Amino acid sequence: MTTAISAYHAGPLAVQERVGVRELAEHVGRSIGTGIRDVAAAFLGLQPHLVVGAADGAGRMWASLLTGPPGFVRATGPDRIAVVAGALPEGDPLAEALAAAGTRVGTIALDPRTRRRMRLNGTLAVTPGGFAVGVEQAFGNCPKYLQERQPLELAAHGPGVVRRGNALTAGQARAVRAADTFFVATTAEADGADASHRGGLPGFVEVLSPTELAWPDFAGNSMFLTLGNLAADPRAGLLFPDWESGAVLQLSGRARTEFGADGSRRTRFLVESVVEGVHPGRLLWSTPEYSPHLGSTTR
Repeated sequence: MTTAISAYHAGPLAVQERVGVRELAEHVGRSIGTGIRDVAAAFLGLQPHLVVGAADGAGRMWASLLTGPPGFVRATGPDRIAVVAGALPEGDPLAEALAAAGTRVGTIALDPRTRRRMRLNGTLAVTPGGFAVGVEQAFGNCPKYLQERQPLELAAHGPGVVRRGNALTAGQARAVRAADTFFVATTAEADGADASHRGGLPGFVEVLSPTELAWPDFAGNSMFLTLGNLAADPRAGLLFPDWESGAVLQLSGRARTEFGADGSRRTRFLVESVVEGVHPGRLLWSTPEYSPHLGSTTR
């Protein structure tokens, strides 16, 4: 298992120092390893979806949702996972990147049924049945800010991507304001890619304009991997899933963190590209039971 010192690059270290949590982050960072434990492998094998973050051929960051029957993503060794092909909707912006050997990817498996999540980051290899990821970072996160949902049924097969643009439509803006969950993909070049989760009550993501969003940074595990990546590289990709309809909204752009004098933190995101789709074969989920932590979202 890697140590805390090797787990962080200069970006997270700078944010940890600024916020005053360096010692705590060093302790928490000991959970970041390269090995996939048996309990983590069992968890992966039960998941019907996986969020993957990476850069496309033009260097834009995206977060994409891969789906399939449980077992479509599985651990095939102590530091390797395999993903079955065909798990992306037609026209997804990461289709080419996830078919190219050497792509740096960040992944997160999140189970709304149990409010558990796991992150695995590494380098992609092409396989006959899809792709594999050689895992360089593997770690779990606490269930804080995750909403509980129950699966209902498989979505009818959708058409894949239905709209592209460079700004939010009125309907897309409403979807963002209604969201209680989204995923964010970031990178720090040589230090690889990462995919993370953000959760809150509907409205926690503000639509400042059709090309600008903002959201608060709630108190978390003190690693600051996402904000640390953004300190080194502003590129980011957001994924807003509609749990009840199977629709997905993907945004690519640039983000920066604002640090308040009162200790608060806020991320502002400039939209550069928008992809809206209807995900085929994705599970539809129930309305949420909100995280109990959302009553005390100290930032």
